[in-house]
Amino acid sequence: MQDSENRYSFSTRAIRAGHRRTNEGEQSEPIFTTSSFVFENAAQAAARFAYQEEGNVYSRFTNPTVRTFEERLASLEGGSSCVATASGMAAILSMCLGLLEAGDHVLTSQSIFGATRLLFANIMSRFGVEFDFVALDDVDAWRRGMRKNTKLLFLETPANPLTELGDIASLAEIARSKNALLAVDNCFCTPALQRPLDLGAHIVIHSATKYLDGQGRCVGGAVVGDEELVGEKVFGILRTAGPSMSPFNAWVFLKGLETLQLRMHAISENATRLAQWLTGQSAVKRVYYPGLEDHPQYELACSQQRASGGIVSFEVNGGRDAAWRLIDATELLSITANLGDVKTTITHPASTTHSRWTEEQRESAGITENLIRISVGLEDINDIMADIRLGD
Repeated sequence: MQDSENRYSFSTRAIRAGHRRTNEGEQSEPIFTTSSFVFENAAQAAARFAYQEEGNVYSRFTNPTVRTFEERLASLEGGSSCVATASGMAAILSMCLGLLEAGDHVLTSQSIFGATRLLFANIMSRFGVEFDFVALDDVDAWRRGMRKNTKLLFLETPANPLTELGDIASLAEIARSKNALLAVDNCFCTPALQRPLDLGAHIVIHSATKYLDGQGRCVGGAVVGDEELVGEKVFGILRTAGPSMSPFNAWVFLKGLETLQLRMHAISENATRLAQWLTGQSAVKRVYYPGLEDHPQYELACSQQRASGGIVSFEVNGGRDAAWRLIDATELLSITANLGDVKTTITHPASTTHSRWTEEQRESAGITENLIRISVGLEDINDIMADIRLGD
């Protein structure tokens, strides 16, 4: 199926888009495990290297299996170009290297993944890029934070781990009014639940490791956008610097995309039930989930997402000891910081995903010692709830 045929629905494109059958007539997408490609003659080789002819050159930046994944994800996100990378962090780094230069200013949410914050504050800042952090849910703070040299606004929505939301349409308007770009990490929702480009964003970032795969098998990332920003500028970084996705991992992610819509909606149903159950437990101090009507941004979630996703965080009465006791008492849930798996996972953010933040940074972001994050999977929800021993 050629991806230009946009008359097809999301679920059909998730299964078919990007695949061009070879002469072997395969039903499933093949894995091209080759480092290089053979040219018909010297003239064709020269034309490929000079971008005068499309085609495969070298698997660091042109591989048919990776290209199929890129085209399929671009179709699902509503973009015209996608660059697949070795990890989600490699996707963010490639975006920064492709779009920013010394003297640029980036405005980003304080509610971002711990490694992303460190990438911005400790690494990119060495190269003359300036960063300021603002509250994700405060649109006025974003507006006040804009400078003459602001080049990029970056956020995750929903955010990790407190599921705050950013108003994508409003932030896109702010960015465009100042000739800046808006990049949205869409890891928690995926295009099955949220399409930031439709709401005005310029760039979408993914850790394919999470829900796009869905079974915790491989590490990868992606940047989605238009032909200029992604197809030229970000791709140029990939071609030269080489943070490339392997063909095997791309094939695994293709298989994940085939069931993405079904998984995301089923996971959201499980997560909603878990969040509602947790709110009724006396040992639970507070529940964070955008699918709950008492979530401060419930209406925004309903307007820009198709469902509420699979991340449920909650605070227990007591400090770190109480949180660790609950985590250690689980038998079914997997104690791991990864998320987006069909297997439910549980972690303590303050000592894992956000452990390299300072105590002041965690306090400012609301990452408390009694906070627990669950990435809800597809096990029977009654089994998940039974495994969470709250001592009631």
